[in-house]
Amino acid sequence: MFLFFMKVANIAKNTSFFTFALIIQKVISFSYFTILARNLNPADLGKFYLAISITTIFAIIIDIGLANVLTREISKTFEASEKNGDTKRRKYLASVILIKIILAFLTCLLVVIFAQIMAYPELVKQLVYISILAMVLDSFTMTFWAYMRGFHVLKYESVGVVLFQLIVFSLGLTVLHFDLGLKPLMSVMVLASVANFAFSATLTKFKFETSILPSFDKIIVGHILALSIPFALYAILQRVYMYLDSVLLSSLAGDEYVGLYQIAFKIIFALQFLPMAFIASLYPAFALYYKENKEQLVISFERAINYLVIISLPIALGVIALADKIILIFKAEYTDAILPLQIVMLSLPFLFINFPIGSLMNACDRQKRNTIHMALVLVLSVLLNLVLIPKYQAIGASITVLISNFFMFILGIVVVPSIAKIRLKKVLPTLFKALVAVLAMFSFAYYMKENIFIFINITISAIIYVGTLFVLKGFSKDDIGSVLKSLKK
Repeated sequence: MFLFFMKVANIAKNTSFFTFALIIQKVISFSYFTILARNLNPADLGKFYLAISITTIFAIIIDIGLANVLTREISKTFEASEKNGDTKRRKYLASVILIKIILAFLTCLLVVIFAQIMAYPELVKQLVYISILAMVLDSFTMTFWAYMRGFHVLKYESVGVVLFQLIVFSLGLTVLHFDLGLKPLMSVMVLASVANFAFSATLTKFKFETSILPSFDKIIVGHILALSIPFALYAILQRVYMYLDSVLLSSLAGDEYVGLYQIAFKIIFALQFLPMAFIASLYPAFALYYKENKEQLVISFERAINYLVIISLPIALGVIALADKIILIFKAEYTDAILPLQIVMLSLPFLFINFPIGSLMNACDRQKRNTIHMALVLVLSVLLNLVLIPKYQAIGASITVLISNFFMFILGIVVVPSIAKIRLKKVLPTLFKALVAVLAMFSFAYYMKENIFIFINITISAIIYVGTLFVLKGFSKDDIGSVLKSLKK
């Protein structure tokens, strides 16, 4: 029981710390992307991110859902005696590392074969081969972070994500300054991955006093693989869903449209740190609450939904209102990205809410259902892309993103009542108040964008939204105090 209350107390602290780190990381990451876009033409930017998209899709084969399984199983070991729990944790990590080593070799081979079959230009192939190294290192780094998450420790991962991005940013600027080309630019990703891997491995070995060497335990390996199958299928489907559009755009429309689409994709991807930070801390808690405290499970899920609604609506409508001004941050060659950006931003609220829905299902033994949902969404996404991309290029891919995220939301929200009896009276009032506040904000931002500087517009619009929401009692002083208190912990 003491452990239960300790974990509850850690949620706010973990979320605040990890959120702060992800804010820094995403700011640096998006700044770096902006600099890349300003220094590369759409075709070169498209080649660079096409290579990353390819290896990112294949990278999930190395993990096959092992990170989620490792976090969940490590969290459960604390129910055992200290000695038995410690032994189990060591065996779990060693077994996961062994499985990943085998899968890494297989995945590298598959990536090379895929690049050859697709007959990409030689430069794209070389970028893919360089990116493979970062792919493998990042997968093992994720394993070490997943292990620490089982202890409800996110502070080291928080440092790691910022460290990685700082290295990419500083070395990337150097490459751009000397105009060294795309291959050295991709090599920067590898160097950052090496540093992050060394950092996470060292912490696991010495701070958590756990061996990072692989070992084979037939029972443990079998148990892990059995548990990972639903997670693996879902993760593979999700990864393909997220990155296949860039690959299809390259094949059906050309690398230039990949570059244009990346503007919208990177903006919405950068914003995902908000739900990701919630889920990183809430996922193990959801699993615990499902077993020990169903009432707390409901409360935690409702709060996650409310917070993400309050956060996502102003971001989505704000970007839609100011999209033409935001694109000017890049350069004139990217003006065709305005409409794709606006369409993609309409999907943001659904994208945000899908995070806690998916996490709830995975944590509460609904992995198979979640996997089925992801498969259905992927099929829909591929069909829509095949129909829309040849005719509408980047706009078609953006329409697919909107429809697919809405479809995923509908599939998931139908299942939630069977897990947690969500009280609509705790969710719908917040949604209504947020909609009223965001409409007031949108009206000001849209009609004043030609008259005032964009950053002043954003500031005043944010004040209007927060002020209106506060007057409508969409949040209280206690909510603000709770957040500030968690930040000080």
